[in-house]
Amino acid sequence: MEYVIEMLNIRKEFGTFVANDNITLQLKKGEIHALLGENGAGKSTLMNVLFGLYHPEGGEIRVRGEKVNITDPNVANDLGIGMVHQHFMLVENFSVTENIILGSEPTKYGVTNKKDAAKKVQALSEQYGLNVDPNAIIEDISVGMQQRVEILKTLYRGAEILIFDEPTASLTPQEIIELIQIMKRLIAEGKSIILITHKLKEIMDVSDRVTVIRKGQGIGTVVTAETNPDELAALMVGRQVEFKTNKGKAFPKENILMVKNLTVEDYRGVEKVKNLSLNVRQGEIVGIAGIDGNGQTELIEAITGLRKVKSGTISIHGKDITNLKPRQVTEAGVGHIPQDRHKHGLVLDFPIGHNISLQTYYKGPISKSGIIDYSKIEKKALDIIEAYDVRTQGPHTPARALSGGNQQKAIIGREVDRNPELLIAALPTRGLDVGAIEFIHSRLIEQRDNGKAVLLISFELDEVVNVSDRIAVIHDGEIVDVVLPEETTEQQLGLLMAGHHIQTGGNSKGSGQEKRGEDQHVE
Repeated sequence: MEYVIEMLNIRKEFGTFVANDNITLQLKKGEIHALLGENGAGKSTLMNVLFGLYHPEGGEIRVRGEKVNITDPNVANDLGIGMVHQHFMLVENFSVTENIILGSEPTKYGVTNKKDAAKKVQALSEQYGLNVDPNAIIEDISVGMQQRVEILKTLYRGAEILIFDEPTASLTPQEIIELIQIMKRLIAEGKSIILITHKLKEIMDVSDRVTVIRKGQGIGTVVTAETNPDELAALMVGRQVEFKTNKGKAFPKENILMVKNLTVEDYRGVEKVKNLSLNVRQGEIVGIAGIDGNGQTELIEAITGLRKVKSGTISIHGKDITNLKPRQVTEAGVGHIPQDRHKHGLVLDFPIGHNISLQTYYKGPISKSGIIDYSKIEKKALDIIEAYDVRTQGPHTPARALSGGNQQKAIIGREVDRNPELLIAALPTRGLDVGAIEFIHSRLIEQRDNGKAVLLISFELDEVVNVSDRIAVIHDGEIVDVVLPEETTEQQLGLLMAGHHIQTGGNSKGSGQEKRGEDQHVE
């Protein structure tokens, strides 16, 4: 059997913590090999060992049968190994070409030859069907296109073995379909891929084999065609997982959130939310369904005080909170699980315990007469770490040292612990494994059943359908309709998300909001 990569009995320690405990992974030439495990199971650590970012304490790595010592990423690149990181390593105000050649710039007479580099980037883009403009500025292109730039970076350096770390975490459904096609094209061109993902459907769709790790230990490797999502989920978390969200009937009461005729502009002065009206009542979950970039971000930021409102009003329990500062919005009873945990959810260099108290450090019992009691910060952190199964060495661990999923669980624990009247959950399960998703969904439903209002924003249609009591579909900054999940198919939702009415097939911007958005009840 020819393996292009063999990681044999790899052991990686961080102090007394064992992240990888004698794990073996073998990649065949021309296959897509999925690496599956819970948040914090050690998947990214294992791949960072392969890419030379970490040095293992035990085991050995073989590339094409030869034992190697990968001391840094340059050695990995020389061996034909490239890595597409979950959080992109791009300079936002550089062009696509400048990012791709960074660190290996071609020169002519001592001057960087960007023109020839752009031609090579264009040729690679066409060869692999990536459709990337070499001259585009990174901050001006979509997340999905930025990921293609990361793929091009590895191909430009001659990678034959590509590591994809949670590649679909930030992508829209259409971008995910396109990425899967790109991966299959790469395999057809003779590449080999290791795919880290939590999404079992993607594993079933695209991989040849799956290696499962749990709590830093290898559970085994299975052939994808010989398994199923239920078996994979059980291998990953060590128990059966419920994929269907169990929730009873909603009994909504008075309005908690009222958004009326809201118009919000982006940083360029372009209207992204247009005369939008929406309500969320006590004891219900309202899901916002829509393709990324249709005003969801601006809507959330306007409600939470992160962005100024051009016109219209936002109220909580009848109190006008329009254009209040974020802390004032928080104190009005709003909890916020942000869609970007790094930008708006955490101070990455702070201990995770301090991050858990970011919303409450200035209040009792943590603070008294302006003096912070750090023992109370630690106690609260320990309670939430235990309740939300945040995998960390303790409350003093820097937030950036946690896996993305465990960072997310800490944020969700912090916000739910405050017991807000309105909980805004923006992409709450992004980057989480199936066990954690099941747990988070149950917490959102628990908030609803405790008489709170929940506004859920997600790009995962099955999540919106399974968790929501009503679904408001947004397109081009407007609510095109508000529907009941039990009466609407995913195909119909897709039509609405594209701006078409499910009954007539015609464009219906704004239709249905007046009819159903304000007064429709879940009977």
